[in-house]
Amino acid sequence: MTILIQNGHVVDPLGKRDGCYDVLVEGDKITAVEEHIDSDADRVIDAGGCYVLPGFIDLHVHLRDPGLEYKETLETGGRAAVKGGVTTVCAMPNTKPVTDTKEKVQRVHERAKKESPVHVIQLGAVTIGQNGKELADIRGMAEAGCHAVSEDGKSVMDASLYRQGMKAARENGISVFAHCEDRTMVEQGVMNADENAKRLGLKGITNSVEDVIVARDILLAKETGVRLHLCHCSTADSVKMVRLAKEAGISVTAEVCPHHFILSSDDIKEDNGRYKMNPPLRSRADVEALRQGLKDGVMDVIATDHAPHSREEKDKSMAQAAFGIVGLETSAALTYTCLVKTGVLSMTDMVEKMSSNPAKILGLTDRGSISQGKAADITIFDTRKVYKIDPDTFVSKGKNTPFGGYEVSGEVVYTIVDGKVVYGPADREEV
Repeated sequence: MTILIQNGHVVDPLGKRDGCYDVLVEGDKITAVEEHIDSDADRVIDAGGCYVLPGFIDLHVHLRDPGLEYKETLETGGRAAVKGGVTTVCAMPNTKPVTDTKEKVQRVHERAKKESPVHVIQLGAVTIGQNGKELADIRGMAEAGCHAVSEDGKSVMDASLYRQGMKAARENGISVFAHCEDRTMVEQGVMNADENAKRLGLKGITNSVEDVIVARDILLAKETGVRLHLCHCSTADSVKMVRLAKEAGISVTAEVCPHHFILSSDDIKEDNGRYKMNPPLRSRADVEALRQGLKDGVMDVIATDHAPHSREEKDKSMAQAAFGIVGLETSAALTYTCLVKTGVLSMTDMVEKMSSNPAKILGLTDRGSISQGKAADITIFDTRKVYKIDPDTFVSKGKNTPFGGYEVSGEVVYTIVDGKVVYGPADREEV
């Protein structure tokens, strides 16, 4: 199968392209990127007026599979991903049972090849059962292609054990993805500790709950030499510490989620579970610091922390609701609308943070670029489309988002994975 993409605006930081090019796909590879290509391709896609981008790579996704399939599955999560232009996802290990062995990682990878339209990289847990008592088989999971271990959903509170896990990750050539939360300090909090929490009569979560573990994990990364990636950063001091760590030559990268660089606790007008996420929506000052960190390149990645739940788990008071927000289908539009259109980031910056930087962090040399010889993972994005986000149209099983009714610019019109069109006009008409 050959596909010729014509007249699109290619933005590719790794390939140093930013202009109108044709792209030829043969089989599962990109074979040519030129100003004009003559080809008797099996399929021609006119991308005039649209951006042609390396497929987005989301480092932080909860697919809930196995064990929690009523929330999401490999298939539904994959369909949500391609609707959002995402071609590779890192699946967090807090499944049921926890993904903490070589065999469990292999099983997800084998199933994903059959059930999901996207590349799924299953991460492994740091400790057995994510119980924080004994290291999981980090070597075995690395051999199974997990690329990173993570205790996401919680932190490994035993610093000595975590240090051993970091050493094992470094020795096996993989990263540690850190969820930074001192669980002893949460104290049943459900939103940011500020006047808004008091107004709603809810218990708050202070910034120090995150910041204390960010500092600890950076220091442990300095000692062990592991590649540390900080998940869903939400505070101004996290940005400061990442900046200082990079200046000190420590191997640290960091991600920010759209909900954290757009919304603050001031946007929580009512006690509703759709606003409950972990970390919580912080202050406007934190939001501005995160935006500046993205603009300065201190914060490397935009990821979603896609965390689907059933309506029953979210349609209640924040005191009782589950933590989590979905984001696979909205991240590109929200990022373009709130960061690119406003001048915080350029389109090149957006692609770096959603594609090329994630590829580098994972060591995926075949992805993250529209270049000859690279995997044909491509997103075609039309920024002329203006619409309001409607959770009822989501293909994810999770509809839990505070962005319902939010007006955005930018719609994914095609997603190509390994040279196959897995999302296109027909799919948009169906949803």
